Amino acid sequence: MSPADETKVTIPSLQAMKERGEKSVCVVAWDYQMARIADRVGVEIVSVGDTVGVNLWGQPHPLEITFDEVLVVAKAARRGVQRALLSCDFPFGPLQRGAASAVDAAIRLVKEAGVDLVKLDGAADFPDAVEAVTRAGIPVFAQFGITPQTALKYGIEYSAASAAQVPDEMLDELVAEARRLESAGAVALNFTNSGPVVGPAVVDAVAIPVLGGFGGGPWLDGRIRMATAAIGYNAANVDRDVDTYANVARVVFDALAECAEDIRGGRQIRGGIKVPRN
Repeated sequence: MSPADETKVTIPSLQAMKERGEKSVCVVAWDYQMARIADRVGVEIVSVGDTVGVNLWGQPHPLEITFDEVLVVAKAARRGVQRALLSCDFPFGPLQRGAASAVDAAIRLVKEAGVDLVKLDGAADFPDAVEAVTRAGIPVFAQFGITPQTALKYGIEYSAASAAQVPDEMLDELVAEARRLESAGAVALNFTNSGPVVGPAVVDAVAIPVLGGFGGGPWLDGRIRMATAAIGYNAANVDRDVDTYANVARVVFDALAECAEDIRGGRQIRGGIKVPRN
């Protein structure tokens, strides 16, 4: 499939998918090549997640990444995306400083990286910022639930967040948060760790699409998955069998090991410039 042959995804078309009961797909990608591949697959959203620092760069916590680092990643992904909507996370900081800071950050992401919408983690605590960014003409993908930036509020360490689930007794509170975000102008919600009880209730409570990453399920309007997680691109996977769509870590390990053997054996490197022997 070529993205040039497909109709560009828009916010209204994403909304129409929810109304028709069709699931939308969001893939998290952090470089040009992966973003381009995801776009060719035909996903609706390519998301530049702020957890790139943890998942690709070895940072210990997602709060460590800076805005300028996220901006570089967003620019790379933008070059690879033609059909899908390109979303980019705010790192921790611009939203927490208030509405004016959020608008400034959103404008930079649009002007300098060309993103189509911005994702605000912990947005339910900042409806004024969601409204201000929306008023500036920039679509907001609002994230709430047990997220990388809000896990500590729930008494959960970031490392344990992927195995968490929002308590069922928080149903009314989270439905209220979702409605508050919709009223503030969010065009879509990222409900993280929704669970099979609260998740469907939120989906039914709002008219905008509700997607989710870890802790989500088929009860949502769509799913979010890191490309690296889907393909098993994690160094630890070299030594284990994983329930992913591929084990790229092991493929890379085997390929590099074979390349090293050819170099040490004085043989031609595959794919390299052919060097004649003397």
